[in-house]
Amino acid sequence: MKKTIRKKTFAKRTPPSRPAKHTSSKYTGSQQKKASATLDAEGKLTFNHAMVYVKDVERGLAFYRDLLGFKLIEDFRYENKPVYARLRAPGGDGTIALHQAGPEVSVLSDGVRLYFEVRELDDFCRNLQQKGFHMTQLPRMMPWGWRHAYLNDPDGHEISLYWAGENRMKKTVMKAAQKAARA
Repeated sequence: MKKTIRKKTFAKRTPPSRPAKHTSSKYTGSQQKKASATLDAEGKLTFNHAMVYVKDVERGLAFYRDLLGFKLIEDFRYENKPVYARLRAPGGDGTIALHQAGPEVSVLSDGVRLYFEVRELDDFCRNLQQKGFHMTQLPRMMPWGWRHAYLNDPDGHEISLYWAGENRMKKTVMKAAQKAARA
């Protein structure tokens, strides 16, 4: 009996009406994901960046760069309007890329949340509020031992600002969360 082979299908993103002047714009989504997977010196997979599809890259830059403090690495423009920008977190090597979504493409990302760790979480959140930004949850201690605050970027992508400190990689922290959930 022959085995049926099912190919994975991926939703295609609608490209802009004319491609931006950027060599990477010729790659498909799956090719970009492959290019994003990098190997360390020992041949182990490392995380490269998160691609965030937005309706307006300029508005995304105002949020991630101007409000959260990310540093612009590069941007690409089409007709003098940014259609792609790559940014580095103000602390560490983490990067994100903002990519212009097509006019008919949804940028909703149910089930995905970006996490950014900041030691002085309360001060950072107060600063955001002073700049007029709305927090969906102010900083508070969670059952698993991390202090979290939540907000959404201008396109509705969920973001967690948190401080875990030395608890970040401890398995016992998750055991505490399981215990709290049973209570």
